[in-house]
Amino acid sequence: MKIDTEFAVNTLMRFLAVEGVTGQEKNIGKEIVAALKELGVAPKNIKFDDANTRIPLPTQTGNLIVYLPGTIAGPRLLFMTHMDTVPLCAKAVPVKKGNKIVPQGVTALGGDNRTGCAALVNLVSTLLKNNIPHPPITLLFTVREESGLFGARHVDPAILQSPAKAFNFDGRSVSDLNIGAVGADRWEVDIHGKASHAGVHPDRGISATLIFALALAEVHAGGWFGLVKKDGKEGTSNIGSVGDADGKSAGEATNVVTDFVHIKGESRSHDTKFFREITAAYKQAFLNAVAKVTDHEGKTGKVKFTARTDYFPFRLKEDSAVVQHAVEAVKKIGREPVCRVTNGGLDANWMFKHGIPTVTLGAGQNDIHTVKEWVDVPEFLEGCRLAVALAGA
Repeated sequence: MKIDTEFAVNTLMRFLAVEGVTGQEKNIGKEIVAALKELGVAPKNIKFDDANTRIPLPTQTGNLIVYLPGTIAGPRLLFMTHMDTVPLCAKAVPVKKGNKIVPQGVTALGGDNRTGCAALVNLVSTLLKNNIPHPPITLLFTVREESGLFGARHVDPAILQSPAKAFNFDGRSVSDLNIGAVGADRWEVDIHGKASHAGVHPDRGISATLIFALALAEVHAGGWFGLVKKDGKEGTSNIGSVGDADGKSAGEATNVVTDFVHIKGESRSHDTKFFREITAAYKQAFLNAVAKVTDHEGKTGKVKFTARTDYFPFRLKEDSAVVQHAVEAVKKIGREPVCRVTNGGLDANWMFKHGIPTVTLGAGQNDIHTVKEWVDVPEFLEGCRLAVALAGA
């Protein structure tokens, strides 16, 4: 599967040099549009949707959607990736060292997911420059994937023009076909205690910290923390940040009983009912804990527990049309496909929920979300070849 490797790598370097952390995708969106117009994609076939107006976090722009008219008859295909990077990629400067691209400074790189962005732009370049026959294609570049799959969640499926199959470029190995993923709840807890002087009148206070500690102890004792296995079902849970309402340290001083703690956590499983069961166990533990901590008058604090489902689990059948399409394309470029299920969330979770079966594939990312992140250039180029093979060449 011949591609212009120099163009592909230069495009990747071009996109890696544009900052666009999650929620701030305006500039990388403009750069991708510029690259597509340079290739001759008609401006009328390029648009941004209004998903950002429905996302509950500040988001500069909507998802980028591009239409390529088909040159042959056939069901429409969707190729997708996400534009945003994790905040650790801010101010990243890409440097090519042999067959690797690495960050120049102490940042992440942004290969997750500028490899996907470059692979899709290279797909357009290869199809147009070589007049390769292909069915109608929609390209989707989503926003805020890293902070909750929000772009994919809030895209209007109608704007994608009814694709029969979808291929999401977001991973490391070209051979790995992610055909399923977990679902997850995200939840938050506000614990309201009562402040008092910790040295003079500690009994008059209600420690929000102690309530948190007792709740976490109950969760752990019940087997609901970390890896969770119950009655043949399996999932995970974790507590992330613990602080005040502004994300700073909970409590003001050691001589003041802490009156407020804000906690963020998550529950995951391939079984929707089970991750909700995990979430319910956390909620009950906090309710039990708040009743155990009282002041000198027997008064208790208050707990507010809120949860939302971030994404739902899915699993495609290995003999489904979209999986077999991906399997054959991987074989076409000389690789051996391996179907996998991941414990992380993907934009594909929401595409499946929208009724669009989606396989997620790799394009050379490595050590993502760390300052050791790097792109494997040969594997990235394999990802570019795979995209062309998937398009039907």
